[in-house]
Amino acid sequence: MNGKNRILNILNNKQVDQIPWVPFAGIHAGALKDYTAKELLTDKDKLVESLMEVVKIYRPDGMPVMFDLQIEAEILGCDLVWAEDAPPSVSSHPLELSKEVPCKCLIPSKQDGRLPMVLEAMNEMSKNVGDEVALYGLICGPFTLASHLRGTMIFMDMFDDEEYVMNLLDYANTVCMKVAEYYMEAGMDVIAVVDPLVSQISPAHFEQFMHKPFKALFDFIRKNEKKSSFFVCGNATPNIEVMCLTNPDSISIDENVEMKTAKEITDQYNIVIGGNIPLTTVMLLGNQQDNMKCVIDLMDSVSHDNLIIAPGCDMPYAVPIENTIAVQQAIRQPDDVRKMIENYESEDLNIEIVLPDYDRLEKPLIEVYTLDSDTCAACTYMMAAANIAKKAFGDQIEVVEYKYTSKENIARCIKMGVPNLPSMYINGELKYKSLIPTKTELYQVIKEKL
Repeated sequence: MNGKNRILNILNNKQVDQIPWVPFAGIHAGALKDYTAKELLTDKDKLVESLMEVVKIYRPDGMPVMFDLQIEAEILGCDLVWAEDAPPSVSSHPLELSKEVPCKCLIPSKQDGRLPMVLEAMNEMSKNVGDEVALYGLICGPFTLASHLRGTMIFMDMFDDEEYVMNLLDYANTVCMKVAEYYMEAGMDVIAVVDPLVSQISPAHFEQFMHKPFKALFDFIRKNEKKSSFFVCGNATPNIEVMCLTNPDSISIDENVEMKTAKEITDQYNIVIGGNIPLTTVMLLGNQQDNMKCVIDLMDSVSHDNLIIAPGCDMPYAVPIENTIAVQQAIRQPDDVRKMIENYESEDLNIEIVLPDYDRLEKPLIEVYTLDSDTCAACTYMMAAANIAKKAFGDQIEVVEYKYTSKENIARCIKMGVPNLPSMYINGELKYKSLIPTKTELYQVIKEKL
């Protein structure tokens, strides 16, 4: 049984010879050939060369061709900020100041933006490895795409103008279906609908606004005889069941969701679950034994049916190659790896962290704990809410971000007891956990602290 068979069988709820392995080596693929993130995401030849290196080194069962949630947004008028070692991030929102819904005639064509490059890469990868490896086409989900267009105002709109939100989501979903159609025509076996912001809303709001577009999207993919994955970031635990009700073939989660808890829900609906190796603490900053132990512990915690092992999201650019090989080895040779790590204990972080004296602050202090607001959409919008408040209140408040990309900030998260990322603290008190505040809510809290 080759990798593609393994992925397609598991997504058809069939037995496989071993747990499938999907390295989400997006920008990390470029690091394998010393290409920057921008080079990788704008040059077809460099992208394909890097992806072939992923196949060679990591021996995946399935893999994404492109991990960039800004492709559709860029075409629809959002400005992007590029980095050397991270995907681009959206820096402007065309509908932020004008509550409009674009005409459905304004749908991306195959010739728009970077789509020609992406489709060429998909066709080439399909010819190169499409018989052996299941290829994933990643699209930006309708909620995150609508948020890219509207900005943080969409969270206020969900309370103030429900009809507008539904209409904007309907437009965004039309874009999603068209891009998914292009990717399926280009040979993609699995369409992954990546929507990080789903973790930032309540189950009630999901049912009210999101069920219809997501259900229609997954039905569309199924009608085209392809498989689907509902990819969410952040603490989506409360929304796992309502996500299942949209009927995707699989759900992918990150480290903010406890795999055993989530799988108990997905198993009730006979939906495959994938994830959720921690990106920073294990893959980026850990060693080979840490990665092996993480995977073995993960596999031992749940049944192996309807299970895919994968990183929690797009792998950081600088993940050591040996760490990802260690993950693959633990999946392929679990008995041998168990013996290798049977007496291994991970090292504790011995970093002294001095917290502010929250009782004696001169002004309100907003601390935003993120995976990285430059790369994580949910974190981007949590941080944007804080920055908007800073712009409004000026020197009356202070705002700081702690990115979960350094050992010092990881130690700070541990000392503060941060439960999930992103989270927002005000004067040392947890105020928003994985839920982005509306401007009205946040301003009211700040005014109370002033």
